[in-house]
Amino acid sequence: MVAPSPTPAVDRWTPRLIFSLASIVLLLEMLAVSYMMISTALPSIAAHYRTTQGAWLLTSFLLVGAVTAPLIGKLADMYGKRKALLGCVAVAAAGSLLSAVAGSYAVLIAGRALTGLLIPCLFLSYSLIRDVFPAKTIALAVSIATSGMGLIAIPAPFLTGWLIDNHGFRSIFWFFVIGLAVLGALIYFTTAESPVRLRSRIDPLGALLLGGGIAGILIAVSFGPTWGWRDSSTMAYLAGGVVLLLAWLTSARMIREPLIDLDVLGRRSVLLTTIGAGLCYGASGLFTILLPMMAMTPAVLGLDYGFGVTAEGFAIFQAPVGLMVVVGGVLVGLLVGRRDVRPRILLTIGMLLMATGFLLTAAVHDSKPLLIVFAGIFGTGMGMGYAAVPNLLIEAVPPQLQASTASIVGVSQSVFPAVLPVIAFTIMNNSYIAPIPPEMTQGAVFYLDRGFTIAFLIGGATALIGAIVAVALPRRIVQLAAPQKVAGPGEEGLVFAH
Repeated sequence: MVAPSPTPAVDRWTPRLIFSLASIVLLLEMLAVSYMMISTALPSIAAHYRTTQGAWLLTSFLLVGAVTAPLIGKLADMYGKRKALLGCVAVAAAGSLLSAVAGSYAVLIAGRALTGLLIPCLFLSYSLIRDVFPAKTIALAVSIATSGMGLIAIPAPFLTGWLIDNHGFRSIFWFFVIGLAVLGALIYFTTAESPVRLRSRIDPLGALLLGGGIAGILIAVSFGPTWGWRDSSTMAYLAGGVVLLLAWLTSARMIREPLIDLDVLGRRSVLLTTIGAGLCYGASGLFTILLPMMAMTPAVLGLDYGFGVTAEGFAIFQAPVGLMVVVGGVLVGLLVGRRDVRPRILLTIGMLLMATGFLLTAAVHDSKPLLIVFAGIFGTGMGMGYAAVPNLLIEAVPPQLQASTASIVGVSQSVFPAVLPVIAFTIMNNSYIAPIPPEMTQGAVFYLDRGFTIAFLIGGATALIGAIVAVALPRRIVQLAAPQKVAGPGEEGLVFAH
């Protein structure tokens, strides 16, 4: 007989739950702002250490987060999701401290790589909420946590500029040290540990093969534009990554308790959610790269786009995106939690709104008011997508496999945003660089109006594919069979019935 999953004793919001959710939301805000703040500080960092290898500071963060996610997900299911979350926060804080005091660029990169453990905090957070929040609050809490990340994008440029201008680039890392330490303590005191456990074994071979495969592909994609796509290093990393992933798939079929259960991953509801999540995050990543580049291009260049706004001036475009991301996420939480609307439908609507934002921007991008409206439409869809994905996963997967399955969704959410901009900019760099004299651009690269149109159309096509994937999800998702025995607090774990 299958025992029911443990549920919290309360069935409503309490002050402790509110503080718990707030601390989790703020932690994910730190993840959301991390890449932006470091990118802004990169010129100062490169000048201080006299290096031209600035890309590694950005890539190392993404690389470590994506590579370690599957192993962390399995450990979370086995030993507790709060333990795993707090462990990631502690390592990320230690990494930020190492970067803050780094005497060399290599040490700075090492610290930044450790900070990449913020990435698994996304799926660990909503997996933990699934286990310890009252059932009636889960959909809304998960939606707020995953879509609330959009708010920080509004004040982030002002905060980043103030820190760098007044305290230097090291203040960025100290900001993360202090912030992560405070939020880790808040989560510890306000958020209960999940009582759900999975009795299983660690699959070190699977972790090595899967992590190595992800690393090889991400390195090839990240540095392919710099090294050249036909360069031997690019090809070696790409081929090596693919071979390791194929080896992982083979080993996962042979090992009794693999890192990721391929039968679970192969279920239509899980597989399509994983692909849809990647397309959603990939599309949002491309839009948030293209829009500031286009808006900040000086109008005097006569490229039929661009307003010459500064990073701070771009806030008029960023604000509607951030605000509507939250609105879209809350809408999903309310509809799923109270109206019993299926997340599949909401993901479809969200992807269609993102596609609409892309296509409208591709058609008209020389008007500030219209771009602000288009950004708001896109932000609404983005928020709905961000919130629908974890709710779909909660619907499809039992609590005992929530974190390990969500980790693969997290990998998809990391890989697609790395790949899609590379595709768009490869096309733009090959065919649509504006013929402007270097003395006018001071070395910067600008693109023809047609180039941005093509790039936004690529994003629109990606979002439309995401909508098709969402439609292809089962109309009524049946959750996978739960383990036969559920461990309570103090017991060793679960026996999972395959």
